[in-house]
Amino acid sequence: MFFLFAIGVKMDSTMMVRPSKRAIAIGFSVFIFTLALPTSISFILKRYLTMSESLSNSLPFIAGSQSLTPFPVIAMLLTELKILNTELGRLAISSAMFCDVIGMALTAVAFSILENRDGSVITVLFSILSSVALLMGIVYIMRPALLWLLNRSSDGKYLNELHLFAIFISVLVSGFVSEVIGQHYVLGPLILGLAMPDGPPLGAGIVSKLETIATGLLYPAFLVVSGLKTDIFAIRFEALWIVGGIVLSACLVKMVAVMLPALYIDMPVQEAFVLGLVLNVKGINEIIVYNLWRDAQIMQDQEFAMSVMSVLAASAVVAPLVKILYDPSKQYICIKRRTIQHTKRNELRVLVCIHNQDNVPTIVNLLEISNATVESPVAVVVMILVELVGRTSPILVAHKPQRALEPSSSRSGHILNAIRRYEHQNEGKVTLESYTAVSHFETMHDDICQVARDKRATIVIVPFHKQWAIDGSIGSEKRAVRMMNLNVLNKAPCSVGILIDRGTLSGSLSVLNNRSLYRVVVLFIGGSDDVESLAYGARMVEHERVNLTVIRFLQFGGDNTRERKLDSNLIDEYRLVNAGNERFMYREAVVRDGVGLAALVRGIQDSYDLMIVGRHHAESPLLVGLDQWSECTELGVIGDMLASKDFGRTASVLVVQQQRVGGTLLSRKVQLMGNDRDPLVHDVPNDPEALNGYDAAWSVSVSRY
Repeated sequence: MFFLFAIGVKMDSTMMVRPSKRAIAIGFSVFIFTLALPTSISFILKRYLTMSESLSNSLPFIAGSQSLTPFPVIAMLLTELKILNTELGRLAISSAMFCDVIGMALTAVAFSILENRDGSVITVLFSILSSVALLMGIVYIMRPALLWLLNRSSDGKYLNELHLFAIFISVLVSGFVSEVIGQHYVLGPLILGLAMPDGPPLGAGIVSKLETIATGLLYPAFLVVSGLKTDIFAIRFEALWIVGGIVLSACLVKMVAVMLPALYIDMPVQEAFVLGLVLNVKGINEIIVYNLWRDAQIMQDQEFAMSVMSVLAASAVVAPLVKILYDPSKQYICIKRRTIQHTKRNELRVLVCIHNQDNVPTIVNLLEISNATVESPVAVVVMILVELVGRTSPILVAHKPQRALEPSSSRSGHILNAIRRYEHQNEGKVTLESYTAVSHFETMHDDICQVARDKRATIVIVPFHKQWAIDGSIGSEKRAVRMMNLNVLNKAPCSVGILIDRGTLSGSLSVLNNRSLYRVVVLFIGGSDDVESLAYGARMVEHERVNLTVIRFLQFGGDNTRERKLDSNLIDEYRLVNAGNERFMYREAVVRDGVGLAALVRGIQDSYDLMIVGRHHAESPLLVGLDQWSECTELGVIGDMLASKDFGRTASVLVVQQQRVGGTLLSRKVQLMGNDRDPLVHDVPNDPEALNGYDAAWSVSVSRY
């Protein structure tokens, strides 16, 4: 009873009563065809085959139970396979919810008929009307009363012992009333759970209090008791092939019922097949139904054992097949360059992910120095990351565009107001879209990559999993955010930046209000990621309040390799673009090994507000030994060094990874789209005479360590 109440609390009742058109089409097709055809086959088999009386009575019920599409079981399967946030996962969840609405309504009606089969029609109608009255009483009396109690005693912020006592009593009362009106006692608690608002504070609080006892104790105990009731030695071969045929035919019918509407809405054949597999999964819901029928003498030991075995067989087959056939990361593979280096003078599209409100000032500064202009605007997509608590299904909410700043007490409201203020300061040069992703961090990368693909993002900025306290120590650390960052790095369809925010330590003011220069340094060793960092820095230095220093590290006595020549040519192009710009400085630091590199970086770390570095570098003697001390592989060797609490003090760090295809680093030769002869920097003149004499415009310093 409490387990089903907890399941109801975690379900999103809005998706059940207001599903999408695609979910309605698939859910209705699945339920109707899977109920009608297998049930018809069962009556045909009863008429023409010889079978025991118990099997003959229970066969239509076994066939009808195949139409169940249990939402909680499907949600757990999708979570385990880490595809809950994909388009296929969301469609499976919403379709299953719609099926559950129809299934629960018909189950309640059928139970009223079975419990009153010896009575008159009036008795049956009274039982059905009583069930409707129970639904109305829970929704319009018990739910408002609980919400009133919560808001009155604690301003709706948390649950105390009084709230828990009132909720537990309400669960018991709803179960008792269900029995009195002729329904099973689980109906009332399930409806009460659905009526409770999911998510924090009430839904999350209820789930956190019930999770241990309901999921950790009652759920396993129920499965153990069901297993003890299952007598596989009572199964006869004649009955086994009859029930097996019904179950197999129902699975095939459900597959076809899913695939036909899915193909009609232009879903790929393989994804439609996988969706059919997912909706064929079975679990705790079916076992609960079979236990109810066994207690009501609808099933005997033989039929109960075969039904339980069918649940186990379906669970054992579906999960491995889905894992083999469906790889959600393939949908994020992009066939076009989406990097800052190849953006040239086009619009820069930045997807900013915000988990902690304290990161907003540094993020606004980063957006401001990205230099939005009328010729080269910046499109900002803000995604607020919220951990999924107290509910089963994730949601991705698109906020309505608003021009005016609105007072708000919510965390997301404060964040959006800060970003909108940046938009207002750059009116005509910046566009803003905002989303809130509520999901588990282990699958939140799917939301990020999906929005990045749909919005054609050039770069995704994600937060580092460590937050610094005001005294320089690590204030908080979320390992789940680190795993999310690793998944984004592997699957993003564009470049990715991990922002290590030390703005609280430096006390730096907003670039929007501060007249002093914002000091940025790009640490260049070589490789595609450092090239992307240099491209971003070159865009920043066009801002009138940004001072950019590019420090290139060279090995003392190193060979002049082909990659080094490519890097030199590219740097020369960026230097030429910034000829005459006094805020652009280029330095070369010649070092012998990693010790010299670390010493030089340590000496400049507090001289800048932002340090930009590439994540991945080709094998270099300059990095030998440094990788042995790395703690955070997602930052690379240099990024991990800069993020160490013993290394940096005030400068924030942006670790950049250039776009990968399928998680693979692209060759410098690869041009996915466009002409290979196009210059890498848009403003580089093609006239060779313009290249003469540009070296005199920069200060070049050489350091040896």
